Amino acid sequence: MQTNQNDITTIIEGTTKILVPRGAIEEKVPPRDVAFFNPRAKLSRDFSIIAYSTFLKGIERPKIFLDGLAGLGARGLRVANEIKDIQVFVNDANPKALELSRESAKLNGLKNFQVFENEVCRFLSAFSGEGARGTIVDIDPFGSPSRFVECAIRATSHKGLMSVSATDLQVLHGLFNDACKKKYHGIPIKTTYSNEIATRLILGMIVTVAARLDVEAVPIFSETNQHYYRVYLRILHKSDTRNLIGFISHCRNCWNRTATLEQEPTCKMCGYEQKIAGPLWTGNLFEKEFVDLMLRETPNHSVDKKCEKSLQKCSLESEMPACYYTLDEVAEILRSSPIPLQEIISRLHQAGFLASPTSFNPTGFRTDCTIDKIKELFAH
Repeated sequence: MQTNQNDITTIIEGTTKILVPRGAIEEKVPPRDVAFFNPRAKLSRDFSIIAYSTFLKGIERPKIFLDGLAGLGARGLRVANEIKDIQVFVNDANPKALELSRESAKLNGLKNFQVFENEVCRFLSAFSGEGARGTIVDIDPFGSPSRFVECAIRATSHKGLMSVSATDLQVLHGLFNDACKKKYHGIPIKTTYSNEIATRLILGMIVTVAARLDVEAVPIFSETNQHYYRVYLRILHKSDTRNLIGFISHCRNCWNRTATLEQEPTCKMCGYEQKIAGPLWTGNLFEKEFVDLMLRETPNHSVDKKCEKSLQKCSLESEMPACYYTLDEVAEILRSSPIPLQEIISRLHQAGFLASPTSFNPTGFRTDCTIDKIKELFAH
């Protein structure tokens, strides 16, 4: 390698050895001069290993993993090393990053790992023909994934899996609404559950692009982090007959919120003018059966213990209504102290409502209860 060996170090994620720039581990802001690597995304890669391994159970056809924006190949290296019987093809435009990934593959003795240096859509187009498509296709850009989504869908096989990340959080959180509308086909609003709105905007964009291609994209797992959002969708080569693109209406007077197919400019609870987010995905963010299978698969891999705890919450909230509440939010409305999460969930259950924690926020809860009744139960 031409890079100074003193600038490179070896880390272990899962059971995989990965060569990374020393600055990525030692410096607060990971450098980009050699190859960008974010150690804080380890949890994301852990979830990927669990999700991919779960998804591939029972698939008899040849298993192909495509990573269009691999960087130094951390995710692809882990897939090649930690998941059996799969061929991994990673791509990046940075030759230094690719050289590191090749050296890492040698370090792990991988024979099922190939490297490409190309523009993302050129790389994916090589796998877009019948019989050549990826069983799993991953898009993990710096910023928005919007310009790569169509290429990724075309490269994903029927009943295949597509995973997509977004890191342009300022756009998704409402600081640049024009940019959000261009990239995600909708606009956000600033709320305590902005990460859910952002996730639904990403899914709405992907589902809409897929439908235009006569493809159905079904969300089966979602993951949020303070640095990125990540979604997983099953790709079906058939027309999408669903109608689940809609809006989230949020009342800043009584704090009511609803997800509906049509805009609701006036709050049905108090008559106040509402803020509207969307168009976006209003359906489920998780497929319960798939999440439960992920939970069963987790002990088979060397992953962070946080994965299991998060997946337990995902299972509980998988069929719950959109738009969670937080303990602090309700306490602020009532000008009181927050109560324990399990206590409010218990009170909601006893009152006959659905309720669960959420993986999107450690103090968040989902329920089919209206905000006025939540206030009553909170103050009880």
